[in-house]
Amino acid sequence: ALLYLQELAEELTSVYQPPAPTEGAQEPEPELERIQKKRRSRRRKEEETDSDDPARDADFVPSKEVLLQAEEEEGICSCAQRSKPQCRGLAPNGFHNSIMAPVEKCSSLTCSLRDQKYSQWEFPDWIPLAHKWTCLSESEAAPYLPAEEKSPLFSIQREGIEDDGVLYRVNRFNSLQPHEERLDVSFFVGGPVWAMEWCPSPEGSAASQYVALYCHGSMEETHSVAGLHGGPALLQLWGLGTLQQEQGSADKAGLAYAIAADHGCVWDMKFCPSGAWELPTTARKHPQMSRLGLLAVAFSDGKVVLYSLPHPGALQRSKRTQVKDGSFHNHVICKVQCIATLQVGSIQAGNASECGQCFSLSWMPSKPHHHVAGGFYDGTVAIWNLLTKSLLQCVRQPDGSLKLYPFRCFLAHDHAVRSIEWCKADSNFLVTAGSDRKIKFWDLRRLYEPINSIKRFLSTEVAWLLPYNGVTVAQDNCYASYGLCGIHYIDAGYLGFKAYFVAPRKGTVWSISGSDWLNTVAAGDITGELVAAVLPDLAVNPLNVKRSSDRRFPVYKADLLPCSPAGSEGGEQVLPKTRLYSEMVTKSYIRFRDTDLRSFKNFPSREPMRRMHTQEAKAELSLDRLQLESLHKVRFSPNLDSHGWLVSGGQAGIVRAHCLAGLASVGYQLLPERRARFSSLYRDKPGSPSPAE
Repeated sequence: ALLYLQELAEELTSVYQPPAPTEGAQEPEPELERIQKKRRSRRRKEEETDSDDPARDADFVPSKEVLLQAEEEEGICSCAQRSKPQCRGLAPNGFHNSIMAPVEKCSSLTCSLRDQKYSQWEFPDWIPLAHKWTCLSESEAAPYLPAEEKSPLFSIQREGIEDDGVLYRVNRFNSLQPHEERLDVSFFVGGPVWAMEWCPSPEGSAASQYVALYCHGSMEETHSVAGLHGGPALLQLWGLGTLQQEQGSADKAGLAYAIAADHGCVWDMKFCPSGAWELPTTARKHPQMSRLGLLAVAFSDGKVVLYSLPHPGALQRSKRTQVKDGSFHNHVICKVQCIATLQVGSIQAGNASECGQCFSLSWMPSKPHHHVAGGFYDGTVAIWNLLTKSLLQCVRQPDGSLKLYPFRCFLAHDHAVRSIEWCKADSNFLVTAGSDRKIKFWDLRRLYEPINSIKRFLSTEVAWLLPYNGVTVAQDNCYASYGLCGIHYIDAGYLGFKAYFVAPRKGTVWSISGSDWLNTVAAGDITGELVAAVLPDLAVNPLNVKRSSDRRFPVYKADLLPCSPAGSEGGEQVLPKTRLYSEMVTKSYIRFRDTDLRSFKNFPSREPMRRMHTQEAKAELSLDRLQLESLHKVRFSPNLDSHGWLVSGGQAGIVRAHCLAGLASVGYQLLPERRARFSSLYRDKPGSPSPAE
C-alpha cells in the first residue's frame, strides 16, 4: 500500500512539473508563452487554496449548518463512548460484566420499542358482558373438573436453607404460602399442564398478575395428533398477586375463576399483547364488566376461540346478582359465550376437519394487534383479520358472536406445525417449526417460498427474542446427535451465523420461553430440570463467545424418589416400572431442589451448578415409567412489573413460580419512570373505560 501511494504521488508531481529546458530549444512563440503563464497562475492559485499554512485560512468561515452537523457528530460519538458497556470485572449480582452488558442493552431496547409498537386501548367493542357468563353448580361443573383431588407428595429443598424434610400434599385448586425469603409459589391445578400464558398488564401499573393455564382431565390422558377431538375442558385463571422484586406476593396464589368449554383439549393459548387491559375500578354500566384481557385458545377440535376476560372482582360482583341457592361450586366456574370463533375454510366450505387440530398460536405483536396466526396438523398456517368487515370473512352468529375465516392460508410444512412465532420488531416476518424437522422463516409479503428453510432436528417450541434476527429452539432428542440435544440459537439467514449451542440437555426439551427484558431463555425438559441461560449479544457472531457454561444456571430440579416405608431404612428402594399414575403416586414422591437466585456470586463452585453440569454429561433417562417429574410448559412474565418471574408446570400438575431476583435488578431501574407515566395516563379519569388520551 505504501509503495502504491508513493508511485501515485510521483505521477501527480510529474504532471505538474514543467519540462526541463534543452540547450538547443527555440524561444517559445508569443501565443504559447501566454498559455503557459495562464497555467502557472492557475497552478499558484490552487497551491494557495490547498496550502496547510494556518495563516492563509483566515478568510475561511464555516457555515452554521456545518457547525451544527459537527456538534451533532461529536455528541453522537461521545454518547457512544459513554454508553459502551464496561466488560471487565464482576457485576453486583456476581455475573461477569460481559454477561450483563447485553441484558442492560435489551432492557432499554425493549422499553423504547414497546412505546412504538404497543397500544393503550384496542378492540373497544369486545367488552365482557355479565349475562354471557353463567356460573355452574357443583353438579354442572363436575364433568369439567380434573380427576385428581390431591397432588402427589412433594418436598422442597432450597439452597442455603436447612432441609426440614416436610412432605406436602396440596388439594386441588389450592396452594402453599409463598416462601418468606425466596418468594417461590407452588399450587396444584389437578392434572398435567400443557398450555400456559401470562396475562399482559401495562408497564408501571403495579397490578395483580394472572396466569391462564390448561391441564388434562386425568394424569394418564393421551391424544392422537391425527383427527379431531372434542369433550370437556377447563381453562383456569390463577391470581398470583402483585409480584414485587423484594417481597413478592403477601397472599397465596388462588384460582380466580375457570371457564368450562366443550371443544376438547387445549394445545396453545395467547393473550392480546397490549391494549386489552383496563383498571379493575373502571366504571362500566351493567351488564358490562371491566376487562382484564383478550385470550385466544387453540382447541383440539380445530377451532380457535377468543374470550374477553373480566377482572375477577367484576365477575364476583355479577355472580352475586345471580340465583343464590347455595348450589354454586366453591370456585367460580362459568360457561362463557365467546367473542369470536376462528376456523379455516370459507363460508362455502367451512369444514374444520380438513386441516386437523390447531397446535400453535401467535398474536400479532404490534398495534393494532388485529392479526392472529395458527398452525395446524396438515402443515397449514392460517392468518385471521380480527377487525375485518368483509362478508366473506366475517359471519355474525345468532348468539351475537362472530365466526371468522382466514384472509390468508399457506402450506408451511409437510406435517404438523408445532410452533409459530411472529417477529416482534417487524410484523411482516414469521417463523414456523414443524414435525417435518424443518424451521422456516417467512416474509408475509412473499409467501411463494420461505426466506430460509433449515432442516436439523425435531423442534418442540421456538422463542423469538426482540433484538435478534433468529430464534432459540427447543428440540426433541429423537433425531439429535449425541451431545447436541438441547437449546440452539438459529439465525434467520440475514447474518449467516452458524447455530449457537445455548445449553445441552439429555432429554427432550418440551418448552422454551424468552424474556425480552432479561435477554434470557428458560427451558423445561423431560428430566424435570428448569434451566435458564443468559444469551450473548447475538447481533454479532457468537463464534468467539467463551465459556458459555457460565451463562446458564438451574432454577430448580425435580427428582422422582421412592418412598421409604417405616422400618425399612436399610433396604434400597427402587421406583416402580409403571406408567400408571395410581401405582406411581403411592410409591414415590417428588423432590424439588431450588437454587438461590438472589445472587450469582461464586456460582461455578456452588452445588446446583456442579449438579447441573453432572446431569448434562451423565443423566439417565427412565423411559419405561411415567415421567411424573417432567416439565411441559415454561413461561417468562412479559410484564415489566414482574419481568423477573418465571412460571412452570408439568406432568405432576404442580405449577411453580420463581423470581430471578439477581438477574432482574437491571429492569427494575426502569420502573419509577414507568409508574409515573402510568399515573399520568390514568389519574385524570380513574373510572374511565379506556386510558386518558
